[in-house]
Amino acid sequence: MAPKHTEMERAEAMKEELVRFRRTLHAHPELSFQEKQTAEFVATTLREIGVPHIQACGGHGVVGTISGGSGPTIAIRADMDALPIQESGTHSYRSKYDGVMHSCGHDAHTAMLLGVAKLLVEDLRNGSLQGTVKLIFQPAEEATDESGLSGASYMILDGVLDDVEAAVALHVCPWQPVGVIQVNDGESMANVDIFEGVITGSGGHGGYPHMGSDPIWILSSVLPALYSIVNRRISPLETAVASIGEIHAGSASNVIPDEVRIVGTFRSYSAEVRENLTLELEKAFKIAEALGGTYEFHVENGEPALRNSPRVNRIIEKVATELDPEMEIARGPFGLGGEDFAYMAERVPAAMFFLGSAIRDGISRELHTPIFDIDERCLPIGTAILTKTAHEMLQSI
Repeated sequence: MAPKHTEMERAEAMKEELVRFRRTLHAHPELSFQEKQTAEFVATTLREIGVPHIQACGGHGVVGTISGGSGPTIAIRADMDALPIQESGTHSYRSKYDGVMHSCGHDAHTAMLLGVAKLLVEDLRNGSLQGTVKLIFQPAEEATDESGLSGASYMILDGVLDDVEAAVALHVCPWQPVGVIQVNDGESMANVDIFEGVITGSGGHGGYPHMGSDPIWILSSVLPALYSIVNRRISPLETAVASIGEIHAGSASNVIPDEVRIVGTFRSYSAEVRENLTLELEKAFKIAEALGGTYEFHVENGEPALRNSPRVNRIIEKVATELDPEMEIARGPFGLGGEDFAYMAERVPAAMFFLGSAIRDGISRELHTPIFDIDERCLPIGTAILTKTAHEMLQSI
C-alpha cells in the first residue's frame, strides 16, 4: 500500500521535530572520536522511532537497519562530529561547550537522517518498503586519528558496506538558497593531503648573520617556489591548490633559529596531479640545500577525491524534481574541501548532493566559521529527497 502523502508533505509535517533534533545536537556538539553522547542520542531516538535493528559500528558510529524483505541493500550516510571552533552566535540553541561547535552542518545531517528513519519505519509498517536501507550515522568525518584513519574508514573496516549496493549522502550548502540542490558527476571534492617541511640551518647571533646559515632567510626563497607550483608546474586545465597554514621558528629577537617548520595542505581532483604536487613540493624545499641548509619533507595522505556516481545523481535529480517541479538543480563541483564519504564512494556507487541552506539576509555564513548557521526550512527538503531517493534506489540499483 502506497503512502497517502508525498515524502515532501510527510517531511513538512514533521518539521518541528526535525528542528528539535537539529537544535538539540547543535547545542551539544562533540569533536571527532568523542561523539559518545551524540551516538547515545541517535540510538535512543532510533529506538523511539521503532527502527528494528540498531548497532554500534566504527567506534561511536551507529547503524540503523530497516528491511522490507527481499531486494537490494542501500545506505544513507550522515556525519555527526563537530569542530574545535568557538561559536559566536547568540541564538537559543548556541553551543553549550566552549571551543566546540557544529560549524559544518553535521547536526543538520544527523537530524535529517533521523527524519528519514521515521518516514521509512512508517513505510515499513504500511508495506511500501521493498528492500533494505542502512542508516549510517558516522563519527569523525572532520579528523583522523594517530593511525591516519577517519570515521568512514573505521565503519568500512567494521563491514558497514559489505552488503551495500549503493549509497547516498547530502551536505548543507551555505552558498545556495533553500529550494536549490547542487549535484556534480565525477570528482566533486578534493584529494586532501597535509605536508610538513623542516628547513635546518646553523642558527646564530642576530648581529652576526654572516657567520651562520639562517633557515628563515632560506625559507624566503622556498616560499615563492612553493606558491608558484600550481600556476607554473601544474596544467591550468587541472584543479589544484597548495596553501601554507603554519610557520614556526625562533624564540628571541636577537637569535637566528637553527630551524623553521612549515605545515600546509595541497588539494587536487586527479591522482596524477596529487602525485605531481608531492614531487614539486619537495623540489621547492630542496632549494634549501643550494642556500646552505638542509631539509626534511613529509606528506600525510588524507581522504581521496569524492567521485560521484552519475547513475546515483540521475536518481537524486529525478526525485528532487518529482517532489518539487520548481526545485532548481545547480551543477558544478563542490570545491576543494575534503569529504571522507569519498572512502565509501570508492567501495560502492555513491553520490553526495549539496542542499541549499543559506539564510537570505545578506550575511555570509560559510562552513567552518564561528557564525555558521542554516535556514532550517531546508530540513524537510533534505529529509524528503533522501527518503524518496532510498525508495528509487531500491527499485533501480
